[in-house]
Amino acid sequence: MTSWDIKPQGVQGQLQLTGTRAGELEKALNKLMTDMSEAAHAAGTAVPGSVASTPLQGPVPVGAPPLSQKASGPVGAALAEYCKERQKDLTSMSERIQAAVLGAAKATNEYIEGDLDAAKHAQDAAKAVRLDLLKDATGGAK
Repeated sequence: MTSWDIKPQGVQGQLQLTGTRAGELEKALNKLMTDMSEAAHAAGTAVPGSVASTPLQGPVPVGAPPLSQKASGPVGAALAEYCKERQKDLTSMSERIQAAVLGAAKATNEYIEGDLDAAKHAQDAAKAVRLDLLKDATGGAK
């Protein structure tokens, strides 16, 4: 490849679209986690009513949830384990999206800077009437 043809406005548009889609993905993943939590809670336990909670005694600060918690059944435990294992994948996905967006933005900025450097070089050569330098100026990053 002898030259680059990057349109910064096009890159900016794609980065904005990617950001919008990443935001939608974040909302969907948050909804997934909420739904999984609700499903685990609704699944119940494999034990009868009064045994299905762990009553704990002690002082509780005002506004804090009670110490007693409902026992988790096998379905709830399986869903929790699934979410725990998927957390690594979801975190990796998020980090890759962020790295791709930041990398594209940085590369585009470097491209623009290269064009500005080339333009300055050409202007300086023109001011000094250095035709030999103008003939060698090809534009873009070196």
